[in-house]
Amino acid sequence: MARYRMVRTEFWKNPIVLEEMTPEDKYFYLYLLTNPYTTQIGIYRITKKQMAFDLGYSMESVNALMERFTNHHQLIRYNPETRELAIKNWGRDNLQKGGKPIMDCILSELKDVEDLSLILYVSASIPKQEIRNLYESFYEQEMNLTSDPVDKKPNRTEEEMIDDTFVTRHTIRGQKQKEKENKKQKQQQNIYPDVQSYSNLEPSLSVFQQSEEVKEIIEFWDANGFGISNIYAKQQLLSWLDDSSFLQPKEMILKAMHIACANNKRNLGYIVGILKNWENKSLLTVEEVDSSEEYPQFEHKARGKAHSFSGGRVIPNEFTLDLTAGEEL
Repeated sequence: MARYRMVRTEFWKNPIVLEEMTPEDKYFYLYLLTNPYTTQIGIYRITKKQMAFDLGYSMESVNALMERFTNHHQLIRYNPETRELAIKNWGRDNLQKGGKPIMDCILSELKDVEDLSLILYVSASIPKQEIRNLYESFYEQEMNLTSDPVDKKPNRTEEEMIDDTFVTRHTIRGQKQKEKENKKQKQQQNIYPDVQSYSNLEPSLSVFQQSEEVKEIIEFWDANGFGISNIYAKQQLLSWLDDSSFLQPKEMILKAMHIACANNKRNLGYIVGILKNWENKSLLTVEEVDSSEEYPQFEHKARGKAHSFSGGRVIPNEFTLDLTAGEEL
């Protein structure tokens, strides 16, 4: 069922909108308020890649706008780990009426929030006491169920509580999700032993283990001499799956890795350089890269095989060296 969002006409009278926002800021703010991923509570999940796709912007533009709205306008908060975005004044503009249907909807959506600090962040601007109490009581109840003894120290400021919550994110839903992931990992241990082994090297890679596309990239990386133990480089490369404007992120990453192998440049910087170059040229699919003839020597349809030399140059088999070329008869 389609969800409809309305922006109140007072939006255009807001001093921040009138005096501080550029036209691009206003467009971006309207998108944050009305996109299909918004919820009744003003907290929703969305990736930067999705924003870039919807708006027709580059990832660099989206990152710049997110930083501006977070630090300059101070109108949103974004958790890059949970991909959750919270709009500061959502409650003031959209939660002015109560009633059982509204309260039930709010409670249902609050249960899906992972970063509890975002609940407290949005609640501060809710004018209706009944709704604000629901936000605050839900936050306090979840915190009491999940807090450690150290969290019960007196005289802690609200800012300290928010920071701690953002870092630890020890929620019941998070624990249940972790249990599900562990169970699924055990079930898949015999199927994907190579991917499973990464959890022993670096826990932060565990978030990628359930993805087939990640498994394929990691296996190619390890099998082609990019550095099995270089966990940090793997993390940076895998981040392109979510934080890029490519329509085929996995295929584009693998193609860049093939090019790096062909040129004997097996390092992260070389691969990222290729990917950034493609983004800058708006080459978002493998087909667009192939048709651009930017790297024609690496196409599968090229005639004959290519030999790779230490200098990184590729010379086709059909090439014939003519030592008399340029000499006059």
